[in-house]
Amino acid sequence: MNLLNPREKRKRTMPVVSRADIAPTTYAWEIRATGLQVRVGRNRMAVDGLDLSLGTGVHGLLGPNGAGKTTLIRALATVLRPAGGELELLGESAGGPGEHRAVRRRIGYLPQEFGYYKRFTVREFVEYMAWLKEMPTADIPAAVQRAVERVGLADRADERMKALSGGMLRRAGIAQAIVNDPPILLLDEPTAGLDPAQRLRFRELLQELGTDACVVVSTHLVEDVAAACTDVVLLAEGRLVFQGTPDELAAAGGPEHVGDSPLERGYSALLADPVRTRGAW
Repeated sequence: MNLLNPREKRKRTMPVVSRADIAPTTYAWEIRATGLQVRVGRNRMAVDGLDLSLGTGVHGLLGPNGAGKTTLIRALATVLRPAGGELELLGESAGGPGEHRAVRRRIGYLPQEFGYYKRFTVREFVEYMAWLKEMPTADIPAAVQRAVERVGLADRADERMKALSGGMLRRAGIAQAIVNDPPILLLDEPTAGLDPAQRLRFRELLQELGTDACVVVSTHLVEDVAAACTDVVLLAEGRLVFQGTPDELAAAGGPEHVGDSPLERGYSALLADPVRTRGAW
């Protein structure tokens, strides 16, 4: 017979842990798209029939202006809803009109242009973004400090955002994207405004982040891809033209193609002959 009174029973009750809390990760890819279509405006299909699987590592997203890079990044960030096909993020469907709140908490996203309150300090801005991502309150201060240190802004953490240079603002944007240690990190033109030394440090940070996260970096700078990325995704007119390693991209070109480096010549060769597709290299 249990002689404990109800109040004492509540004190001794262990917290309930659901199966979902202890279930192992079951997804094969952090990002998987099948026949993905994403529309911009009423008529233009900026991403059209894309098949793509991305796992842990740093994936460079290349392509000419209008290729669909930013549209794809925005769809992966659940900002844009797919018009067709399937999109899975961390094993969860992100293609329908349902609630994506849980997966958004596990994504880091830096758009080309991001909003902020000018009177916020860097620390307040990153704290606010951590709060929006519903991080546990007790974890936020240490996570913010680590994030600003990783982007080299520890000495500017208590300065107002409006006082920062363009490059420092970009680094603050990177800090808010990584504050929650996301398994998916989406960066759209992250090196814009960074000086050469800052770009070198950023490449090192990318390599560090890519050891245990799926990092997608949209960029026009082929040298950043060569230095930091484990593989390259090349888009043209919303379709996949190539996916492979930087070395495989370089091997696609020859001296007759435009470019100052093997990677640029491979990039030019593939765009000049879009019939070539992934798996041919």
